[in-house]
Amino acid sequence: MSTTPSSTQPAQQSLLAKKMIMGGSVVLWIALSFSVIIFNKYILDRRLLNWPFPISLTMIHMAFCSSLAFLLVNVFRVVPPLPGGLKPETYFTCVVPIGALYALSLWFSNSAYIYLSVSFIQMLKALMPVAVYLLGVAFRKDTFRTATFSNMMLISFGVAISAWSEANFNLTGVLLQLSAVAFEATRLVLIQILLNSKGISLNPITSLYYISPVCLLFLSLPWFLVEFPKLLPVMAAGAHPSIMVFGVNCVCAFALNLSVFLLIGKTSALTMNVAGIIKDWLLIAFSWSVIADKITTFNLLGYLLAFAGVCWYNHVKMQEMNAKEAARKQAQQADEETGLLEATREAQK
Repeated sequence: MSTTPSSTQPAQQSLLAKKMIMGGSVVLWIALSFSVIIFNKYILDRRLLNWPFPISLTMIHMAFCSSLAFLLVNVFRVVPPLPGGLKPETYFTCVVPIGALYALSLWFSNSAYIYLSVSFIQMLKALMPVAVYLLGVAFRKDTFRTATFSNMMLISFGVAISAWSEANFNLTGVLLQLSAVAFEATRLVLIQILLNSKGISLNPITSLYYISPVCLLFLSLPWFLVEFPKLLPVMAAGAHPSIMVFGVNCVCAFALNLSVFLLIGKTSALTMNVAGIIKDWLLIAFSWSVIADKITTFNLLGYLLAFAGVCWYNHVKMQEMNAKEAARKQAQQADEETGLLEATREAQK
């Protein structure tokens, strides 16, 4: 039976619409992630808006995200809460440690913008797969492979070249960003250990709903001890960004979390990793052309090496995912054939 053009047209239109939605979700995530990074740099950098209070900025984000997540979950019912909620024991033993690590990661990452260029920070962030892999092996959530370890060394070598040739190298900023990478990698591994292993799955909105209040609480003590004494005279003098600046910044930060929900839902987490590489190159180009950060030839050479390592890592992960999916489908098909054979035998009795 031949397929007529009229019957294939709706299918083609549906496929085109699906591809457009997938492409749009990627572009939206890149745009929002790009905007939040540049926005935070603009607020915190002493050469720009000169409001160098990263803990305060992070707490404002967490307060805003907590409030909106509460409304989206409990009032507007955009996403349902976890069935039955979280038991107090699970919350304090699983969510609280993850929230504390997230708070530290955001605090140190935002602090690095005061000392380092946007381009160099993106180069240092290329170490994230290295940290996640090493911690995964240490916690026995990943398997040690010589090829993968060699690839991690390539990424590290590339980042080391970028750091060695950085024109505006600042040790404080580097230590802050490396600490942020370490805390974030630990958080990602603990999510696998503490949540996923128990069958608890949190999308970006429910993650904010449960984790943002924890972040806000954990940041309160360092804010009171470190930033509050410095912030009082600044606020008294009226030297602070307008409510509009903070408002737009918070909306962008929350919209970024929603775009993660959309991107992973329409594509995959691996697609987000690949899109992250594109975003990094856009940020490096913007940092050089607009902010006028100095980028050396060895900076780019080092990041190209790290970039090649990250691309290979994503390629290997994609092959592993495809192999697992093929094995799952094969096992499902075998089960269906076995069930059909048994049903046929029963009918013949």
